[in-house]
Amino acid sequence: MSERAGFVTGGTWCVDNNKFVSYWPGEDGLVEIEEVEHRGGGSGCNFAVDMRKLDPTMPVETIALVGDDADGRFLMAEADAFGIGRAQMHVTSATATQYTDAFGSRRSGRRTHLYFPGTASLLSPDHFDFTQSRAAVLHLGLPGVHRIMDAPWGDDPNGWVTVLKRARAAGMRTNLELASIAPERLPGLIRPCLAHLDTLIVNDHEIGALTGLSTVQDGQTDVEAVVHAVQTALRQGPMELVVAHFPMGAVAATRDGTVERQPSLRVPQEEIAAANGAGDAFAAGMLYGVHQGWSVLDSLSLARATAGASLRALSTTGAVAPWQECLALAQRWGERPPI
Repeated sequence: MSERAGFVTGGTWCVDNNKFVSYWPGEDGLVEIEEVEHRGGGSGCNFAVDMRKLDPTMPVETIALVGDDADGRFLMAEADAFGIGRAQMHVTSATATQYTDAFGSRRSGRRTHLYFPGTASLLSPDHFDFTQSRAAVLHLGLPGVHRIMDAPWGDDPNGWVTVLKRARAAGMRTNLELASIAPERLPGLIRPCLAHLDTLIVNDHEIGALTGLSTVQDGQTDVEAVVHAVQTALRQGPMELVVAHFPMGAVAATRDGTVERQPSLRVPQEEIAAANGAGDAFAAGMLYGVHQGWSVLDSLSLARATAGASLRALSTTGAVAPWQECLALAQRWGERPPI
């Protein structure tokens, strides 16, 4: 581990067609698209870009699969622009690059994703070669949207387990990013992975689905249920840290029994553009602190500051700033009531 530093992201790189509307109209509705952005997206892209924006000196690599098309070349150019190592960004002509139409609602600040899987369906454990990486931490995602990775691989229940096992055998620490898939699908995909994780950072819905606990009631997060859920998840594997974030704040549980809570920030409504990518930003801030040896509470502080900063742009990564600036924004905004 002493020879390793920085991060390698593995999994989802897609093109985000970000479309800003006044409100989400629902089926059979009609609403004008007010603004459009063409950006890189997906957990592998968002986390990598966020980490480089938090600290341009942090080594960041990626492992992914893109198409031999304009979108694939766009994503490779994005990686180059942010100094992300892409020696293992593989290219295929078998299908088009994955893309997502992401609709951000001005009224609610929330987003709705419609995606074309494309290259996501062809990503497999064979694309991952950890002997070619000097990263200390693997940030892997997204189970539920990669057909081959979601299926059994050799003797393993799915390809995610295979990749996580290989990463840990190579001396890396591991973290898994989840997608907003149907709650009934999530446990079967994720529980086999828990034995091969060092950290798990998820949202309130995901931690509830993973543990079988009711963490959200009528759209409101039950903080005590989330505390129970992160502690329950921690007992299901060797993880040293499990974190769940939600609009009111975040909860972290550690192997030694410590539970930390922190409320979210009072981001002024007029500064909020969209919540698209806030979860990736939170994870980047949290794992940056962990990588640097910060305390859990200090890492949570940066996580919420990075997530808060990200809310200022329609795109997933456009408003993330160096970590010192994120913390300065948090100081200016202040925090919500204790949770």
